[in-house]
Amino acid sequence: MNGRQEERMYLLLDSVNHPLARGRLEGPAAGDTLQLMVMDNDVDKVACHEVIVLMSMSGSEPPLQCRIVRQRGDRIALEKIASLDPDLRRNLRVPIKFNTFIYPITGRWQGRREIQSIDLSCGGVAFYGDEGLEIEERLELVIPVTEEPVILRCQILRKQELRNDKLLYATKFVDMCEDEEVTVREAVFSIQLESRSAPAVGTTTREEQQ
Repeated sequence: MNGRQEERMYLLLDSVNHPLARGRLEGPAAGDTLQLMVMDNDVDKVACHEVIVLMSMSGSEPPLQCRIVRQRGDRIALEKIASLDPDLRRNLRVPIKFNTFIYPITGRWQGRREIQSIDLSCGGVAFYGDEGLEIEERLELVIPVTEEPVILRCQILRKQELRNDKLLYATKFVDMCEDEEVTVREAVFSIQLESRSAPAVGTTTREEQQ
C-alpha cells in the first residue's frame, strides 16, 4: 500500500470502538462532510449505526467521530461531530496468541528467550514469560503476525507473577519509525476485522433508537 492510498484508508468502528469495516475516503478530507466507500461488502454492518468512528490507517490525523447522514450502495456520507483523543488508536488492543522471541537491550541476561503473546496494540504488547525481566528494561521483540515479521524495541511497564513460575509482562513500543508504526497498525486493524463478531451489548443502532 503506497502512502497516498494509505492516507485515504480508514478503520470504521462503532460507538463503543468495536471494528466494523474498512473504508476508503472519496473526495477531500477538509470540510464538515466526508464521502466514504465501504470496502469488502461490509456496508450493511456500518449503515445500521448512526454514529461511527473513523480511524486513519496512516496515523496522520486524530480519530473522528461522525454521523451517517446518507447511504447509496457501498458509499456513505458522513457528518463530522468531533475529533477524538489520538491515544484511542494507540490503545486499540486485540487479543492474539503467538510464540516468539525477545532479545536484551538493557537487561543483564544474554541470548534470547521464548515468550507467548497475550494481546497486541498499536502501542505495545503483553506476553507471558519467565522470571528475570525488570520494569523499565528495554528489549527487542519479534512480531510475526505482520505482513513481514518485524523486530521492535519495547520497554517493560508492568509485571505480574503467575503460577508455574511464569509472569505476565506489559510493554510499550519505543523508538518506532513511521514504517514500523504503519506495519503494526495494519496488523492490529486486520486482526480486529477478522475477529469481529455480532454487535456488542450496548451498541446503539438506528433501529433501536426508533
